[in-house]
Amino acid sequence: MKTMLTVVVAVLLALGAVACVEVKVGVGDDAETEEAAADPPAAINQLSSEEAEAGFQSLFDGESLDHWRGFKLDQVPAGWSVADGVVHFVPPEGDDAGPRADLITRDQYRSFEFRFDWAVTPGGNSGVMFHVSEDAPASYSTGPEFQILDDGGHRDGQRMETSAASNYALHARQGGELVPLGEFNTSALRVEGAAVTHWLNGEKVVEYNLWDDEWKELVAASKFASMPGYGMMETGHIALQDHGNEIWFRNLRILVLPD
Repeated sequence: MKTMLTVVVAVLLALGAVACVEVKVGVGDDAETEEAAADPPAAINQLSSEEAEAGFQSLFDGESLDHWRGFKLDQVPAGWSVADGVVHFVPPEGDDAGPRADLITRDQYRSFEFRFDWAVTPGGNSGVMFHVSEDAPASYSTGPEFQILDDGGHRDGQRMETSAASNYALHARQGGELVPLGEFNTSALRVEGAAVTHWLNGEKVVEYNLWDDEWKELVAASKFASMPGYGMMETGHIALQDHGNEIWFRNLRILVLPD
């Protein structure tokens, strides 16, 4: 296992020198353009000139998790760390490892655009949830999920409703291509009031509305029917999921949008 992880980490670090795709989601006159940014890509974990001008804020500087803590915790949960400029989760071993939890933003957000890069190991599974309330038992009890997955190595990848970049178990990904396993996918989650869009490697792949009758009916017919308040919060934390699999994140940045 250690040999495999060493190889994967080495690949990820080597790929760290490769520029990320900077997608102009919600910037400029066309809020849903699929064109790449014209200006040169920024260094890893730094805002591009386009993002800085638009008002994005960095949630990770490559060195600390000051903007993050554990779900219902004051500290960073066990298994989460910063290594070589990425947020890294490895499932902790032993009873003395400390409390486990999803990693959540210290601040709460209503309308926003959250950009992030992610990479998984074979069969890996995680997610990014939003409007997460700590009054509920778990992050997934209230927060809709941008699915993170190795589609080719996990059974959830066999259904588009649970594949990578889907609105997990509710809205299927429409199109979009994952990069090869071990490389970083570039993603964006945009929430404007009730309107939500998911972006994967420069392409809009999911679009839906919260809170209306269609949303309520969809949730009522799903596995989330037993979770009061699922997808009904109007504000909350953003969460990076501890799903028991190794995961990497980088380039975490957010643009707060007007309500």
